Amino acid sequence: QVQLVESGGGLVQAGGSLRLSCAASGRTFSTYAMAWFRQAPGKEREFVAAISRSGYTTYYADSVKGRFTISRDNAKNTVYLQMNSLKPEDTAVYYCAAQSVVVPTISNYDYDYWGQGTQVTVSS
Repeated sequence: QVQLVESGGGLVQAGGSLRLSCAASGRTFSTYAMAWFRQAPGKEREFVAAISRSGYTTYYADSVKGRFTISRDNAKNTVYLQMNSLKPEDTAVYYCAAQSVVVPTISNYDYDYWGQGTQVTVSS
């Protein structure tokens, strides 16, 4: 089992940047593919980005491609989401998630573990 704790959310102006972190407990972090999802008020949770266990393979939603970068440090049991050129439509609660596979999927139903979420608000 793994526990996930997100941090780094906050209020930022449009065009600004934020870096989210997700710290995982346990010694098996490198056996999990990781992902970030987000959920805006009144909307369903949506896929943002995912990264394979090794970190060599990444996936992005079209809406964030070229602006967001997912990365991981297996020595620190942490996954990151660097968010640049933020837009008001990026406002949401951001969640990190883990699944015990080599290559991650983009469906939230496939993920076994979730963090509590961190709020990101982008003002116009």
